[in-house]
Amino acid sequence: MSASITPDPWTALRRHTPARIALGRTGSSLPTSEILGFALAHAQARDAVHAPFEAEATAAAIQALGLETVIVDSAAPDRASYLRRPDLGRALSEAGRTALIARTRGACDLAIVVADGLSSTAVHAHAARLVEALLPAVREAGWRLAPVVVARQARVALGDAVGEVLGARLVILLVGERPGLSSPDSLGAYITFAPKVGRSDAERNCISNIRGEGLSYDAAAFKLAWHAREALRLGLTGVALKDESDTALLDVTTPRIAPAGSRPPTG
Repeated sequence: MSASITPDPWTALRRHTPARIALGRTGSSLPTSEILGFALAHAQARDAVHAPFEAEATAAAIQALGLETVIVDSAAPDRASYLRRPDLGRALSEAGRTALIARTRGACDLAIVVADGLSSTAVHAHAARLVEALLPAVREAGWRLAPVVVARQARVALGDAVGEVLGARLVILLVGERPGLSSPDSLGAYITFAPKVGRSDAERNCISNIRGEGLSYDAAAFKLAWHAREALRLGLTGVALKDESDTALLDVTTPRIAPAGSRPPTG
């Protein structure tokens, strides 16, 4: 006779979070369904890391938005080298550098880099749709946009090298984040003012967990646009640029209430 499952008193809270809480138990062990669920999540995370990056399809989806793209590689020659040598993923290959130089048209305000990172699954699912959500703010601001760079075997700091070659005042790098056991498809966005090789992580801002179950495309695009405007206005990013985009969003969405006794304007 199989042992019965002892429920956890927190079971009702599971519907509010993807975190592994209130798993219950069978004797001194986890229920079989929970063990199998954990094994599936672990396999999905591993698959996200090792899934081949569809750079051409990603570039085509971005081109469909009316944007020019260029595909480059980091200095990591393959996935195994990329995972073992993070430094290679932060540097451009010589061919990649040459390709960017050929597309450079002088200084620009913004360069967008789409990098596979540690989850090409996230990039395939979300990158083009986030770029689409960001485009209205880019066009409204009148920023000069470099060709969108799609980078293979890339780490976050590759954006510094790309931005430096393109002469960009600001770089936004979209990258597949390290998969978690409940989020194998999470996209991150990193914003760096005056990108150049040697920038530290303290000199950039990060917006993370962009996915269906996390931060929506519109919300992420609003935050990115706010950071970009402030970075270009103040000439800085990183720990010196505090995220006040939520306050700005309240200013946009909160209806204005006229003081008592006042009348709306006429004419």
